[in-house]
Amino acid sequence: MRLLLDTQLYIWAVMDNRKLTKAARKIILDADDVFVSAASIWEAAIKAGLGKLDADVNLLVSEIESSGFIELPVRAAHAAMVRNLPDIHRDPFDRLLIAQAVSEPLRFITSDEYLAAYSDLVITV
Repeated sequence: MRLLLDTQLYIWAVMDNRKLTKAARKIILDADDVFVSAASIWEAAIKAGLGKLDADVNLLVSEIESSGFIELPVRAAHAAMVRNLPDIHRDPFDRLLIAQAVSEPLRFITSDEYLAAYSDLVITV
């Protein structure tokens, strides 16, 4: 299985946060390839800059490769796919991540139950 991590799950994985459930850890460990989107780093950088996230963004960048994950750049096709998504969720980062998952295709793992309505590619934990 090829997997794209939601921003929050990626941060929890890097920080070894106990909020990352055993089920989520197993899915991540069992995946053939695990991707982290550049959009997740962008989201973290904005939230850290606003004081809404206590995270070292440079560490998040370096941990992609250190964790054995693969960086997924944002491509024009991903951005265009956002236009085709139903208006289920307003968060632009979540919408872009879903668009990436649908475009590639990748399974998308998240703790946000609202995102499951987008596609059967979404795994909620």
